[in-house]
Amino acid sequence: MAETESSERDLLQRAAAGDSRAVAELLERYRGRLRRMVAIRLDKRVAARMDASDIVQDALSSAVARLPQYLADPQLPFYPWLRRIAWDRLLRVHRDHIDADKRSVLKEHAWRPDLNDQSMSELVLQLAQDSLDPSQKAMEAETQSRVRTALGMLKPADREILAMRHLERMSVEEIAIELCITPTAVTSRHFRALVRLRKLMGDSGKGLS
Repeated sequence: MAETESSERDLLQRAAAGDSRAVAELLERYRGRLRRMVAIRLDKRVAARMDASDIVQDALSSAVARLPQYLADPQLPFYPWLRRIAWDRLLRVHRDHIDADKRSVLKEHAWRPDLNDQSMSELVLQLAQDSLDPSQKAMEAETQSRVRTALGMLKPADREILAMRHLERMSVEEIAIELCITPTAVTSRHFRALVRLRKLMGDSGKGLS
């Protein structure tokens, strides 16, 4: 991790000095993570018209335009800054492509993309595996069904922190920056989300961690 941070600092310094190769390397380094962030939340109605890679490319183009301002006064670490640009682009794409009735609702209520069906299945698999010990493998299909049902009953904020941690593999520190809370609060929220999931699952959720 220290080596990665040192490498990123070097690239940022070179980018600030006008090195276009450093800029390209910085953006390419995080393209995969950004695509993952977008893909797990891309509504199927939008995905039929636009790929996650297109959204990320638009976000990276925007980042290039904003980079001089960022480098002059970086208020956030580089990846969280990039992620926010991609997140804003994801929101705009959904608002532009989802039907007019949905947009009328968005004007009155804050709206955030939720996990799509494929991503929900991935999260179900991960959490179901965590809840099983080797003697329970025969119950795996039933457990997955319980996890899916319970996830659907969770509040979006609980699903979101589980997605950040288990699907995006964001660090506690990165999540803290994104949510504007302390790392301790992130750990607490994640724990409470798992507790609520366990309760919704009943006895089959005791092994979730």
